[in-house]
Amino acid sequence: MKDSMQRGNSFAFLCHDITELEHSNQLKRPSVSVVMPLKGFGEHNLHNWRSQITSLYGGPLEFLFIVESTDDPAYRAVSMLLSELKDEVDAKVVVAGLSTTCSQKIHNQLVGVEKMHKDSKYVLFLDDDVRLHPGSIGALTAEMEKNPDIFIQTGYPLDLPSGSLGSYCIYEYHMPCSMGFATGGRTFFLWGGCMMMHANDFRLDRYGVVTGLKNGGYSDDMTLAAIAGAHKRLITSPPVAVFPHPLASDLSFSRYWNYLRKQTFVLESYTTKVNWIMNRALFTTHCYLSWGLVTPYLMAIVHITAALRMYIKGYSIEETTFTFGGLKLVSCLAACTLIELLSMWNLTRIEVHLCNMLSPEAPKLSLASYNWGLVFIAILVDNFLYPISAFRSHFTQSINWSGIRYHLKDGKIFKIERSKDMGPVYTDLGGKHLGKKGAPPKLSFLSSLARSLAQWRQPKKYDS
Repeated sequence: MKDSMQRGNSFAFLCHDITELEHSNQLKRPSVSVVMPLKGFGEHNLHNWRSQITSLYGGPLEFLFIVESTDDPAYRAVSMLLSELKDEVDAKVVVAGLSTTCSQKIHNQLVGVEKMHKDSKYVLFLDDDVRLHPGSIGALTAEMEKNPDIFIQTGYPLDLPSGSLGSYCIYEYHMPCSMGFATGGRTFFLWGGCMMMHANDFRLDRYGVVTGLKNGGYSDDMTLAAIAGAHKRLITSPPVAVFPHPLASDLSFSRYWNYLRKQTFVLESYTTKVNWIMNRALFTTHCYLSWGLVTPYLMAIVHITAALRMYIKGYSIEETTFTFGGLKLVSCLAACTLIELLSMWNLTRIEVHLCNMLSPEAPKLSLASYNWGLVFIAILVDNFLYPISAFRSHFTQSINWSGIRYHLKDGKIFKIERSKDMGPVYTDLGGKHLGKKGAPPKLSFLSSLARSLAQWRQPKKYDS
């Protein structure tokens, strides 16, 4: 992008070759349908929706906002936004109704696919908390046109912590997603917040994408990644597909825990035996590495405490059998920690700079707002809690997602429970109000964890 700007292309954030912006070339752009499943309404939604529907893509483009019902707070908010822009964009709100065989998000996505324009060549699934760049849709489409063998194109979030420990835990949890940029664009995992696919794959149910999602699907990205792996289809991520992901200003630690529970529960869903084996391998490896990362810090505390105790009591080295091997290991651990934090800082710096270049009209993002002390604490907290959440998910086989409880059997949803008083009033990351009334008061993280452990010990009864 910098090289293109130096050659006089002021629109390098849209395309590297300025001739692509000529009207004759824009008319050749393929049609795209953007499907956005909505749930609740929060502080960042209007900004995010505006960034999505004001895309500078030159080809035919339609936006489908999918809600569960007209009672969802998102319905009124997005309807008002579209009424303001009715003559500028091709967009509509679709009421999907309640899901019965899969998660509500997947149900909304599939309804959106059914309602998309018959001439659409590509479908782009976006979460409503994704903040797009003006040229994002064009960049994704250009890659699909360049390589027709691409099955799915994805992108990854750049979390913008709000200052709470919970928000930094989310930021730390998502950082490994950026590994997809280190493999030349080819990857094997998806982020469900941004997925572009061929529309005909859904119309013709190629590779069983519709069947796999509709019949018991819980996670859209994990299900599609499993289908891609089973049929050896290509998943890519262009280097410009990194999106600012602002987190709620009131993101509490209990909401982070709820989010982590939903993420680890994904490993309990699967489509094939091979997919189950891979999920078990990921489960085992992640738990081992997570506690393997935390344990050395616990040992470091022991070594430092022993050394301080000897110093405070005034013992000389000759009077003790104390050895300095442990302190040397503590020094190595401190050096490794510093390298890790510097690596995270450098990667975040590059992504922040890239996002600023891709959205020159938006307020500039800055590294100054990041608290690296909290980042370090978040690394320890997140890796300590991950195995606990993973084992909890494994033994319960059920999860509450925005007031809907899903039960799994053989890796697929087989039972869905709904209650107006069930679940939180706000979503976990975006802090979006779900329109619930009379919901029970929000529990603290410790209370939530204690209740989870108590339920874990109870015998489980499943319907046949």
